[in-house]
Amino acid sequence: MNASAENGAMPRYCTQPPQTQPVLRPDLNPNRSRAILLVRAKWINGTVLHFAFLDRGGDIGGSEQLDEVRHAFQAWKALGIGLEFQEVADPGDSEIRIVFQENEGSASYVGRDNLGISTTQPTMTFGWDLTTPYGKATALHETGHAIGFAHEHQNPFAGIVWNEERVYADLGAPPNNWPHEVTFNNILRKLSQNEVTGSTWDPDSIMEYSFGPGLIVRPEQYRGGIPASLSLSATDKERVLQWYPPLHAQPPRLQAFQSTPLQLATGQQADFEIVPTETRSYQIGTFGNSDVVLALFEDTDGGLQYVAADDDSGQDRNGRLEAKLVKDHRYVARARLYSAWGSGSIAVMYW
Repeated sequence: MNASAENGAMPRYCTQPPQTQPVLRPDLNPNRSRAILLVRAKWINGTVLHFAFLDRGGDIGGSEQLDEVRHAFQAWKALGIGLEFQEVADPGDSEIRIVFQENEGSASYVGRDNLGISTTQPTMTFGWDLTTPYGKATALHETGHAIGFAHEHQNPFAGIVWNEERVYADLGAPPNNWPHEVTFNNILRKLSQNEVTGSTWDPDSIMEYSFGPGLIVRPEQYRGGIPASLSLSATDKERVLQWYPPLHAQPPRLQAFQSTPLQLATGQQADFEIVPTETRSYQIGTFGNSDVVLALFEDTDGGLQYVAADDDSGQDRNGRLEAKLVKDHRYVARARLYSAWGSGSIAVMYW
């Protein structure tokens, strides 16, 4: 997203940090690799994402800047998605940490990449006023990164042919002053087809940059530029609900030592309730030829609290969790499928 260029100046753009690339075995089945690349950045649906402000508006402004970030999270939540967003005071309790620093520009880590950042460091930065129409859209754009979405103009299905010399020159000049590497990573580099949902480009997406004339050679209708997207598009809403559909009020209950089939397609998730009949150490695991991220939460007075997780993607093993569960306490196990890559069924069980 960009700051407004009201006087015809080059806009300031979001500088998304490079996404983590999983290290996959070179002999891994291509279908498994594609599924892992597609799903890897997305959160387990139902996750409570905690966000904390590391300053109170920085050198941009006051508390109204914080309010615009809160409104952006709420705009995504208002679509009915399964994710929850909760503001916390202690950065150590957060997955997303926000600062306001004009000289740093605006940026956010993408999805689960936030988990790899020290709790003393920011994961989302805002570099301009968020109370303008462009600023409000910037807040939507950066929170879209935080829940797992990349830049839309880097979608390989866009078919964009750039005037690369002009792009490097314009982005290397004020106000962005980007080196070639940053320009390449944020504009020119195309995502792998394995990393994007669907097979179409959405120029109206909140995750799309606006561009002035002269930067795009093809498609011809965009030679004059791409206007700024100031709100969530219809496709944005469709995609976020595909990844984070509304949760079932009461997931089915797993019984100890009873295997339950997982009938899922790539990216889909199954949730289960666990209420143990005795206090002891339990194992929870998947079975069958599959790549799955498995997570366990305990239902407390403060909501679902994370207990443990395991991601077996790209490995010839099954996901396993071990945790002490307390008699008659309620737990929720969630399994999101990357791929089922072999013959036979897959299942989940606790024992």
